[in-house]
Amino acid sequence: MTDTVVDAPERHRYEFVRDGEVLGFAAYQRTDRLVVFTHTEVDPSLEGQGVGSKLVRFALDDVRTSGLRVLPICPFVHRWMANHSEYADLDYRSPASNVTD
Repeated sequence: MTDTVVDAPERHRYEFVRDGEVLGFAAYQRTDRLVVFTHTEVDPSLEGQGVGSKLVRFALDDVRTSGLRVLPICPFVHRWMANHSEYADLDYRSPASNVTD
């Protein structure tokens, strides 16, 4: 079994792919300043197996790399970010830090 998560910009979503079959996705809209996550869906047969978490973690890491921030409209992404404080800085609604050394 080979699991991957990929950005499919032509479909405006990140996709969880297992052995060539898309079994989950996190839909988004991208602007010049942020990525708005609108909906996340995972095949019911995979629920409770951490697929949604893998999908969101990959997507947020990718957004971080691009230098953008996130507006989590999707309840799953919103809740996931609330439970993973290491991604709080990506939330568009949070003020940017001005702390320097």
